[in-house]
Amino acid sequence: MPEIDPTEHEIAELGPKLKDVDDADELRAMLELEEDGEDRVPVKTLIEDRIEKVESEDDGELDPEAVDLSDLTVADVANMVREVDDADVLRDLLEREKAGQDRKTAKSQIESRIESVEGTEEAEGEAVTEVEYVPPEEKYPELDHPTNDKQWVEGTDGAEYRDMWVYCETQAGDLVDVSKEMLGKARELMDDYNAAYDEEERVVAVLIGADASDHVEDVIACGADLVVYHEDDRLDRFRHQPYTEIFCDMARAGGDLAAEGREEVAWKDYHEPRYTVFPATNNGRDLSALVQGELDSGLASDCSGLYIESAMISNPAKVGTAGDKKEFERVLHMKRPDFSGFEYSTILCIDKPHRDFHPQGASVIPGSFEMPDPDYERDGEVVDYEMDLDDDWFTVEVEEYDRLSGGVDLTGHDVIVAVGRGIGDDPTRGIEQALDLVDAFEDADLGLSRGVITSSYSFDGHVEQYVTEERQIGESGQEVEPDVYIAAGISGAIQHKVGCDESETIIAVNTNPDADIRDFSDYLIEGDLFEVLPQLTEAVEAGELGAMMEASDD
Repeated sequence: MPEIDPTEHEIAELGPKLKDVDDADELRAMLELEEDGEDRVPVKTLIEDRIEKVESEDDGELDPEAVDLSDLTVADVANMVREVDDADVLRDLLEREKAGQDRKTAKSQIESRIESVEGTEEAEGEAVTEVEYVPPEEKYPELDHPTNDKQWVEGTDGAEYRDMWVYCETQAGDLVDVSKEMLGKARELMDDYNAAYDEEERVVAVLIGADASDHVEDVIACGADLVVYHEDDRLDRFRHQPYTEIFCDMARAGGDLAAEGREEVAWKDYHEPRYTVFPATNNGRDLSALVQGELDSGLASDCSGLYIESAMISNPAKVGTAGDKKEFERVLHMKRPDFSGFEYSTILCIDKPHRDFHPQGASVIPGSFEMPDPDYERDGEVVDYEMDLDDDWFTVEVEEYDRLSGGVDLTGHDVIVAVGRGIGDDPTRGIEQALDLVDAFEDADLGLSRGVITSSYSFDGHVEQYVTEERQIGESGQEVEPDVYIAAGISGAIQHKVGCDESETIIAVNTNPDADIRDFSDYLIEGDLFEVLPQLTEAVEAGELGAMMEASDD
């Protein structure tokens, strides 16, 4: 009997508890309890993901010829067959699964791997329907086709792509942590990639800014083989057009397949990057969408997992023939959480006949990958990328702005005012009202839930500086213990509770009287934060907050 019975816990409570379980057998026992009890799909997914992680950390490997399939989950089977390249071994596994538990999804995983290893042959006598290719402008003449006018969209079928490019964001003169996390993951991915495909492709770090050269040594130490940077005093703050133009110009530079008139460069002899990775920060989300759109490819946003492997695809739009299948190699699989936060979708950016989709692009949620241990003995190539920046890109001049100095330490304050997704109707006004309340106290600061950090909210410039990962409170952020913790528009997931539960007094503001945060709050004010926060500010300024809290014992 496992120590944790999943049927006795809500879904949100299980994530943190599962992180402490490192025994795969105990996890399988938990999975059986759930299957025999509540049988909740999200819970089973959480447990299976944990089993996969625990076993991936185990040095021992499963022997597909001897393993007892009844001891494996479907996720175990899928992970095991990825490494099997012998079709006969795979067929034996398939027969053993049919004779045993006969799980449909397990059989599907094995069959897909067999097809991947052997390819597919057209069944004798089976009709094959060729899909006729019609250029979009001919197929839909009534529609505008703006990509036809793009200078660099070439219908890149058959072009050459190499390397994984990582955009390394800086803020206030510092390389943000997620940039280092992405470099560490990219290093791991490309090391495995080069071993699997006998290649020598690189991790390329891209730095853009007024102080870009200051970070060259750091990105090499974190895993970059090549650093390409452009430095200009006008780039001291993120600007959409120049940052996009610079990144795309770097991506297109050199190579015999580049547009006519482009000069060859020594550090790059291919058409465009194979993969691009960006941070899922406010600026990173903007830049990733703009770059991938300009390069005429796809983007998987807010990813929390990346891996590279082959994929067997049967979609006629991708393979060109109805009823046929094709194996796509070197595909970046980009895992991202769905809206529940408990299940994942895996996004693929794959080509179609007459059309390549590269770079395969992803933005990565901060904290998704481990921070690498920097190695300042590593060698790397450095390119000071020269290009002329158009004055028209800087027609709007920011004359004055405030910038936070250094990091943000929320510990030690008497009061923390934290806001969550409840600000979604008017994000800028929500931050403004929270800051007004912060200013009303003598010693207070602003905190944010993870929901705000990972959202795609658009903030005006005067408050955007306050929306940073450094202000996140919770399991993957800071833990605070103020005298008063005000949580406005925060539902109260267990991950957030970890960050504020030791506060002396917790005041929650929520439109839902049954929100989870009620369970660990001292006071719950039922109402819209946009109406309640100004009232709290007035009460604090008038010295009447205590009296206001006594208005209800509920």
